[in-house]
Amino acid sequence: MVKKLRVGIALQPVATAIFANSPFTEGKPNGYLSYRSHVWTDTDNQRAGMVPFVFEEGFGFERYVDYALDVPMYFVYRDGKYIDASGQSFRDFLEGRLPALPGEVPTQGDWNNHLTTLFPEARIKNYMEMRGADGGPWARICALPAFWVGLMYDQSSLDAAWDIVKDWTAEERQALRDGVAKHGLHTPFRGGTLLDVARRVVALSRAGLDARAQGDGAGATEAIHLRTVEEIVEKGQSPAEELLALYHGRWGGSVEPVFKEFAF
Repeated sequence: MVKKLRVGIALQPVATAIFANSPFTEGKPNGYLSYRSHVWTDTDNQRAGMVPFVFEEGFGFERYVDYALDVPMYFVYRDGKYIDASGQSFRDFLEGRLPALPGEVPTQGDWNNHLTTLFPEARIKNYMEMRGADGGPWARICALPAFWVGLMYDQSSLDAAWDIVKDWTAEERQALRDGVAKHGLHTPFRGGTLLDVARRVVALSRAGLDARAQGDGAGATEAIHLRTVEEIVEKGQSPAEELLALYHGRWGGSVEPVFKEFAF
């Protein structure tokens, strides 16, 4: 879990860049490739972001639980109703001292609900959730889990991914997170760009998928779903850049054609 979460957090800007797909607001370019990602840089920062404590020595499940306990609550769900517990403490809830429900202690369901109100770039629930990518057409919807499975479910690829990111500083990880919404794969990093990292990481993902050898019975492995990602890093251009090129070119400054040409 520790290695997977560290790799997931560190490489989340890579996923953001590869899948960036929100360059318009109200029909006009907004100055970003992933406006969704930009919005999350200033949305309740008590519960969002790059969670640097994940990289501290001794990190494990207990430390993540402590983090979750210290994130202020939003609500408690009882009898079909949401009870406002904004800013209150789950630690107090455990002790029966929650102002919103005096004398009551939480259920497992209350804890599960609370975990869903944490929004770091990757988070732990009953599974590990990667939160960096914009939405897109079905091919990229299939490609996103393939990308992460190739990195996370093959030990050799996971170890190699960790080797790439293990010496990155908290400041470097944050700079990638801050820059990627606007610059995507062109975000500067260590004398090059994030594209250099993305190409290495996508190759590791393919190796991991091939090593898993989970086939469809007709000769193809899960790696078939990675092809759209490979095309993006081969071109060095995110989907948002394709949309912007169309907007400034053939679409004549209108976003209306997107609803026909990119419908799925």
